[in-house]
Amino acid sequence: MASSSVRFDDESHSEKLARKAKEAPFVPIGLLGFAGVVAYGAYKYKYRGGMSTSVFLMQLRVAAQGTVVACLTAGLAYGMARQYLFKSDEKKE
Repeated sequence: MASSSVRFDDESHSEKLARKAKEAPFVPIGLLGFAGVVAYGAYKYKYRGGMSTSVFLMQLRVAAQGTVVACLTAGLAYGMARQYLFKSDEKKE
């Protein structure tokens, strides 16, 4: 096994969340987007009209998953652009 300088056993949940958010900032944004879509869907459920509940929930699921996938894709693109396009020319040998 590879040894690590960070002891993950000693991290609290908030420290772990902060570390993960710093490593991949678009994951919490995706989670917030998901929560926003679900909250909006809960609000709109009352005024769905003649639409059946199963169809409404299926459309809500697709919207929530699409939000998360879009945020993760944006995060991946940002990470790749930062790594390959916006390299700093510090020490090229």
